Amino acid sequence: MRFTGLQPPLLRTLPRSDLTKSQDIDTIYHNLFLEGYLMIKSMTGYGRAQDTIDGIGVTVEIKSVNHRYFEFSARTPRNCGFLEDKLKTLVQSMVSRGKTECGVQLEIEADESMQVSLNTSLASGYISALEEIKKEFSLGGNVDASLVARFPDVLSVSKAPVDEEKIWNAVRTVAVQAVEAFIKMREIEGEKLRNDLISRADAILSDVEFVEKRSPETVKIYNDKLVARMKDLLGETTVDEQRLLTEAAIFADKIAVAEETVRLRSHLDQLREMVSGDEAIGRKLDFLVQEINREANTIGSKAQDVEIARHVINIKAEVEKIREQVQNIE
Repeated sequence: MRFTGLQPPLLRTLPRSDLTKSQDIDTIYHNLFLEGYLMIKSMTGYGRAQDTIDGIGVTVEIKSVNHRYFEFSARTPRNCGFLEDKLKTLVQSMVSRGKTECGVQLEIEADESMQVSLNTSLASGYISALEEIKKEFSLGGNVDASLVARFPDVLSVSKAPVDEEKIWNAVRTVAVQAVEAFIKMREIEGEKLRNDLISRADAILSDVEFVEKRSPETVKIYNDKLVARMKDLLGETTVDEQRLLTEAAIFADKIAVAEETVRLRSHLDQLREMVSGDEAIGRKLDFLVQEINREANTIGSKAQDVEIARHVINIKAEVEKIREQVQNIE
């Protein structure tokens, strides 16, 4: 399929010189498409990344399914709820539609995540009490650190305060890798959807071309049948040629589908341009498919020819398949 005449936003920003070198516009589109610039995306995807950064082991998983809008949820460690809003902002900057779930697992080295605290006032109290006991009862022995440390609550072990900035820097680095893998999977699936949509648009165009060719023929067939019927009824009586022409003109006007086929061609061109663009197009395509279906219904209601009716059925079948695929596009 050739893209001549179709210029999505990214291509329109390229310098004119880049469009007029030894390669034609199809080659430019092909190269940009392979580089990921002209690629539609599926709303279904999965990505995973794992790394250890500054002593923090991070695993990030992200997946999504179809949804009309962007919906995000995150599963983070209990003391890292602050990550959810940051992850949402990060993912939303690269994903526009889909029900997206993100899971984060952290492994922080023990010597950094735990800390031992000394209760100085309590230890001082214990030492003073021991010295007083020695003096009061004339007891020997030394009061050393190992003895004092064994008393309750002198030493306490607790988790170190969460360094939010350090954790977020580690999570962000891994999350970007996960999102890149996630988007890559969406692009691979999106390429398959794109090829399928273009194939079905070509099939519809083939049916439209048949309707355009067949429609004038039906007028002649109607006129011939009308003449034959009039002769059967009137016998040798002269048939009013002017009246026959008037009847044929009325019939031709009644079944005329030129406007509908022109609009259908325009809609199909728009579809090709959209799927070759670099923007989220799911909602726009959904509306465009409704317009294509409306034109097909109008042609079907006007058709008084079996062959045209069959091709209209083919068009509507392809439109329905396109509608199903569009639900998967971002």
